[in-house]
Amino acid sequence: MWKYYLFLAGAIVCEIIGTSALKASRGFSIPVWAVMTAAAYAGSFWLLGLTLKGISLGVAYAVWAGVGTVLTVLVGLVIFKEKPDLPALLGIALIIAGVTVMNLFSKTVSH
Repeated sequence: MWKYYLFLAGAIVCEIIGTSALKASRGFSIPVWAVMTAAAYAGSFWLLGLTLKGISLGVAYAVWAGVGTVLTVLVGLVIFKEKPDLPALLGIALIIAGVTVMNLFSKTVSH
């Protein structure tokens, strides 16, 4: 079971790399970043596909999207100096709460 969460973690890392490279590509105008974007997203979807062999679709996607969003905001803050405002921070808190509730209390999550 844990290997599926490792696949999911890898998918999240690749998604964050892909999204960060997408920002750095400046609308795909810098080829090296554009290629990195495509490669990272391909890796993310491949690992997400492996994840779905052991984790339900809804849970895997919620964790992938939610955790990816939160960590991408942190990358934006640290690397791109993008400061989230209060509504963004509240939204992030709700995402964290939602993913936590799903993983702790949902019967669709295999424990």
